[in-house]
Amino acid sequence: MTIKEVEEKTGLARSNIRFYEKERLICPKRNEHNQYREYSEADVEALKKIAYLRTLGLPVEEIRGIISGEIGLKGAVERQVKILDQQINDLKNARRLCEKMSQDQSLTYASLVVERYVNDLDQYWKSNEKMLGMDAFRFVSLWGGRLAWLAMLAISFLIAVIAYPKLPSEIPIQYSAGMAVSTADKLAIFAYPGGCLVVRPLFKIIFRWKMGLKYGRVNGMIADYLTNSLCFILLSAEIFCLLFMGGYVKNAGLMFALDGFILMGGMVIGLRKKS
Repeated sequence: MTIKEVEEKTGLARSNIRFYEKERLICPKRNEHNQYREYSEADVEALKKIAYLRTLGLPVEEIRGIISGEIGLKGAVERQVKILDQQINDLKNARRLCEKMSQDQSLTYASLVVERYVNDLDQYWKSNEKMLGMDAFRFVSLWGGRLAWLAMLAISFLIAVIAYPKLPSEIPIQYSAGMAVSTADKLAIFAYPGGCLVVRPLFKIIFRWKMGLKYGRVNGMIADYLTNSLCFILLSAEIFCLLFMGGYVKNAGLMFALDGFILMGGMVIGLRKKS
């Protein structure tokens, strides 16, 4: 079947079907002659199951685990019932408070006094820590985003292009005790942006697969954060290589320790605010 026929059979939009393919939830075969995707009845049934589980709120990572057999469907559904019950309670409570506030005809932001609606403020913050925690994770989300990755990739490539004509024929790639112990052709300077180009798609799959199955929903965001962090380390290595050749720095360990401090510091701050 063509994707148009699959759309008609499943009732799903083409964008949904492509997304599930991108996430490797289905893997249709390709025609050897024209390389077009050819969908089978099994693909159609899989798409219906996947879309149905998504409507129940199951995350893509969990559905992937269910398909592979690493997660049992019954257990996943039972966990989802508990999650939905909590969400229903949260929504009912929010609706009750909104109704109470709407009864005040003169309500404005300036006149709002939270204690009129919430008796125990500390307990209220604790009961809504998930919502507040997402605000704390905004930095993690931004850092792990595609724009941050594209920015690092562009900077790394630009540095390589500008530096290449001025480089000696051999550049250092390994260091020890303030000295270069291994060198390579100066074209190796392009290995840093090349690494950034490869690291994100490759490690994104690995991190999301391993962490998402074990820890749950938020870890897609954390996996992206870690993936972009690897790209940041590659960018730092490229900058260190140039600074080392210029005689400005000697200790690679110190620079990478600083990278770790910056990256882990951002994660720790987010986790502390979330908790």
